[in-house]
Amino acid sequence: MTHNLFNTRKVFPLAAGKKAKFYSLSALETSGVGRISRLPVSIRIVLESVLRNCDGKKITEAHVRQLANWQPDAARTSEIPFVVSRIVLQDFTGVPLLVDLAAMRSVAKKMGKDPKLVEPLVPVDLVVDHSVQVDYYGDKQALNLNMEIEFHRNNERYQFIKWGMQAFDTFKVVPPGIGIVHQVNLEYLARGVHQKDGVVYPDTLVGTDSHTTMINGIGVVGWGVGGIEAEAGMLGQPVYFLTPDVVGVNLTGQLRGGVTATDLVLTVTEMLRKANVVGKFVEFFGEGTASLRVPDRATIANMAPEYGATMGFFPVDDATIEYFRGTGRSEEEVTMLQSYFKAQGLYGIPRRGDIDYTRELELDLGTVAPSLAGPRRPQDRIEIGNIKSRFIELFAQAIMEGGYGRKATDLSQSYPVRGCDDRHNDMGAITGSSSRHAVRPGTERNITEMVDNRPILAMEAAPLCIPEAPFNLGHGDILIAAITSCTNTSNPSVLIAAGLLAKKAVEKGLTVKRHIKTSLAPGSRVVTEYLSATGLLPYLEKLGFNLAGYGCTTCIGNSGPLSEPIEEAVVTNDLVCAAVLSGNRNFEARIHPSIRANFLASPPLVVAYAIAGTMLKDLMTEPLGLGKDGKPVWLGDVWPSEDEIHGLMKFAANAETFRRLYSNLTKDHPLWNDISSVSGQVYDWPKSTYIAEPPFFQDFSMQPGQPGGIRNARVLGIFGDSVTTDHISPAGSIKDTSPAGQYLLASGVSKADFNSYGARRGNHDVMMRGTFANVRIKNLVIPGSEGGITLHQPDGRQMSIYDAAMEYISDGVPTVVFGGEEYGAGSSRDWAAKGTQLLGVKAVIARSFERIHRSNLVGMGVLPLQFKENVSAQSLGIKGDEQFDLLGLDVIRPQQGVTLVIHGNDGSRREIDLLSRIDTAIEVDYYMHGGILPYVLRELMRA
Repeated sequence: MTHNLFNTRKVFPLAAGKKAKFYSLSALETSGVGRISRLPVSIRIVLESVLRNCDGKKITEAHVRQLANWQPDAARTSEIPFVVSRIVLQDFTGVPLLVDLAAMRSVAKKMGKDPKLVEPLVPVDLVVDHSVQVDYYGDKQALNLNMEIEFHRNNERYQFIKWGMQAFDTFKVVPPGIGIVHQVNLEYLARGVHQKDGVVYPDTLVGTDSHTTMINGIGVVGWGVGGIEAEAGMLGQPVYFLTPDVVGVNLTGQLRGGVTATDLVLTVTEMLRKANVVGKFVEFFGEGTASLRVPDRATIANMAPEYGATMGFFPVDDATIEYFRGTGRSEEEVTMLQSYFKAQGLYGIPRRGDIDYTRELELDLGTVAPSLAGPRRPQDRIEIGNIKSRFIELFAQAIMEGGYGRKATDLSQSYPVRGCDDRHNDMGAITGSSSRHAVRPGTERNITEMVDNRPILAMEAAPLCIPEAPFNLGHGDILIAAITSCTNTSNPSVLIAAGLLAKKAVEKGLTVKRHIKTSLAPGSRVVTEYLSATGLLPYLEKLGFNLAGYGCTTCIGNSGPLSEPIEEAVVTNDLVCAAVLSGNRNFEARIHPSIRANFLASPPLVVAYAIAGTMLKDLMTEPLGLGKDGKPVWLGDVWPSEDEIHGLMKFAANAETFRRLYSNLTKDHPLWNDISSVSGQVYDWPKSTYIAEPPFFQDFSMQPGQPGGIRNARVLGIFGDSVTTDHISPAGSIKDTSPAGQYLLASGVSKADFNSYGARRGNHDVMMRGTFANVRIKNLVIPGSEGGITLHQPDGRQMSIYDAAMEYISDGVPTVVFGGEEYGAGSSRDWAAKGTQLLGVKAVIARSFERIHRSNLVGMGVLPLQFKENVSAQSLGIKGDEQFDLLGLDVIRPQQGVTLVIHGNDGSRREIDLLSRIDTAIEVDYYMHGGILPYVLRELMRA
């Protein structure tokens, strides 16, 4: 940061006569390099990084000129080397990343190099938020008890994380029980601007979670990448991406009373998914955008992965400054942020005509209506008055058309749930709590001692029966209602609305049925502070929405078990029951393997539907229930007014609360402080079923292999549209009959201690067995099937995908996978690509790819190939018993043509043209080296 390319290194004024240096974009325009002032704001922020980090090697003057002359409608062939200010991780993706770094250090040591060669060059923050599960609910002790179980389950992982804290100088950790990474990032980690070597520059980042985009709500350029790409960024590689299209969204008007930010984001998600913004930057502008508070902007930005965009960006303005002050940032930081963006000409929300966008869309905020989304995808929005009719329609619709394929008459059927003989809750006797739990750890073998009135758990909790008489359960009944996810819990307006609705409902005598698993899992401790200060928390608790944990919980599938009688009734009768959550994802089997219909909703609607108890009640024309006076209570009777919500918002912007809660993250945290760990610069890899040295660097040498064609390949799986990373690399529970479960049992792990796939991602033996193991994945090699099974060829034996893959590897047979549209949508799980590679898959051939998964496949040395026009595996009649050649790979070029040769069992031969989705020159290098990690490690060791 010492060059003065194009005479752009300038000085800008701060408060009290102080000054600071920066790289001026207006000076770049003055130098005649490009018409910078017409560029989208997000492009200008990336341009500043390219300019500031220009070193003549990885980033050249040509890169600066290319981006400075971005054209709205140009062909996208140039790649941008983007150096970010910092990197954020969550623990499910962060632990495997740390495992890879540890493995790279082991390789360096074996080759006689200094292990410290492998060291993050930018600040890295890991927030442990994905591990807590809702085992206890509806109880004042739920938070403490769930954390006890969390620490028991994850002790080995947390020991490893603590090793990483001492081994790497720039690696910091936010412990469990603090919050969700994106809300913590928004409220605490983000600084707005940074200062280094006397130069001020914008906060930019990538994160190993799709919803990293939440930070776009405060004008920070950042998005989700896979862990393997983040590692490259840590170790000195720019993040490379194709110059993007930028879609401008002009928001006009204002939201009507009774309409929430959640309703708005579900509308935006539906609209932009239809507009096909996949892989594009989306930038919001206009008077409607300016009227939105930062939490509303952050809610929209958070769900960029759901509408398919790389980002959902909001420029910095007065609302941003107000948010920084309200969340406890120092006045010096706030002044520098405001002064910098004004000096750069980047301050304020643009109006129509100010910016040249690739395309402009418009949304009148006044047209947004209360909505939910589901039952399987976040873009499938349904206005609240149509929920009942849509559920009935889907219930009878054919499975191939996205329905449940049932008889409409079955909706009137109900099925008995057996009662529980064990009415006594042992934990209630110990903690003085009530008995509304999903688990019972209060047995002699589970609690070994009490410390400071806290039970110390010796083993996993066992399912607990519902402590009430038998009852009936039917299709459409709600089994989980969760206020969860950073998407909404970062937004005080919807949480206060939920609390006010709960207050009115309780006062009218409404209740929630005891079998519905209710939970409140905020994204930070600030939430419970203001819910307590407003007096609303006790009313949420009366309806069962007790604090269950500070983490992602239900939104990522950590909803915990259903009680045994309910699980038994659902499975035995194949019930289509529902979950309602304030999350961002509702893909099949994500929320809970046994719950088939999952609906995203605002927190107040989560509470309302929990009271209603079923999706077969039209909340616009039917009452929620009967009040204590025996009269019907309607949704309108308990829905809070805008004035009521606004009157309590001041409690959510107390800067002192933010400063106090974030000032010392380990204070009064004995569970974390008591975790012990090994020290040293190189990890010693003790025997563990959680953390294991991965095989990615086996037989590592300084010379990469040579590319070539793929011949006589077999099919491992043929999949349809919208196969997500949840399907490819599930995060939820591990069945004992699955390959991963069988491995754990053989390793001496009891079924009660399996934990989840997500928690065990640091062990490749578990995750490669979990790849394609989602219980709802449909492999079209076996029509009508569900689960991770396939047919081994040429003998046609049915077996698990894992077992088939191991046989093919043993026999030296390469494999391919076929996919449909949006292959790899969903969470940015590097294990979806790592597992694919470990199963021996050489290429994935799909109709289209979601951005992060495509990049991850290349990063693991797996070839992503795309069908052209309307061709698909289905249109070609591919069944899975064919053999395949991939030709034209002797020389690798970006986006080259590749020939697929299909050899039929009948001796037929067909040739199909495919498009390689190795998109950029740097991706060619990654692929040639067998992936990003070998490429970076060779580069580090040569240096």
